[in-house]
Amino acid sequence: MRITGTTRVFYILGDPVAQVRAPEVYNRLFEEHGIDAVVVPLKLPARALQGFLQHGMAAENIGGFWATIPHKPALAQYLNPADPVARVAGAVNAVRRLPDGKLEAALFDGIGFVKGLDHFGIAVDGKRVLVVGAGGGGQAVAAAIAQRRPAVLAIHNRTRERGQALVDRLRPIGPAALADGNDPAGYDLVVNCTSQGLKPDDALPFDPQRVDAGAAVVDIIMSREPTPLLRACRARGLRAEAGFEMLVQQVPEYLRFFGYDALAEKLQTDLGPVRAVLVPRT
Repeated sequence: MRITGTTRVFYILGDPVAQVRAPEVYNRLFEEHGIDAVVVPLKLPARALQGFLQHGMAAENIGGFWATIPHKPALAQYLNPADPVARVAGAVNAVRRLPDGKLEAALFDGIGFVKGLDHFGIAVDGKRVLVVGAGGGGQAVAAAIAQRRPAVLAIHNRTRERGQALVDRLRPIGPAALADGNDPAGYDLVVNCTSQGLKPDDALPFDPQRVDAGAAVVDIIMSREPTPLLRACRARGLRAEAGFEMLVQQVPEYLRFFGYDALAEKLQTDLGPVRAVLVPRT
């Protein structure tokens, strides 16, 4: 990759950043398509974020940045995004620098998730959906699902107050209700947005034996090996998908957001090379 005085610079902001794959994905795309841009990871502690926004983004050749842990919620507070999904989730994962120097923020986790459902052929419109977990991921997923007009969107969270708060924020977007519990019976789609499954001894987020035979399950946990929930559901012959497609489907959205519309449209027709980098072979 050739870096010049005209190269447009993008960052991946996080702490840590050793795990990020975005530089590999986007720098390869930029090089293959002759785009004079580069993506660089920045290990930025939370205490330095506000100063970075005020001073670090002043350089006119900066195009923007992707955000990961722990910066997503704080960015939403600092930048007040117009994106309704970002407002519901209270988080953003992309920021672009406008020609006048102002910063504009958006969140693509939600649209990445529902586009992933489209890729898998899993319908939401008119269906009964249960989202288990009302943390950051659950909020973005639920907001995007609400925009797809489900017949029922039920939210379960171990802390009832947090679940109810999400339901209240969702209502201007679409129908939502607090589930009485985590029983997946009676739903067409069940989504695990909890962290249960990251550790080998974690309890399952819900009972896979209670999932209806024709229902689909998505676990947004991104583990190189199928989570215990996915294994249990697949053992029953259920449609059960991991969360990696959520990342894959965000790539064209990011490119469009940062002004690379032609590349975004071309890539949307064939995301195979992106999957080869982001999705582990199991």
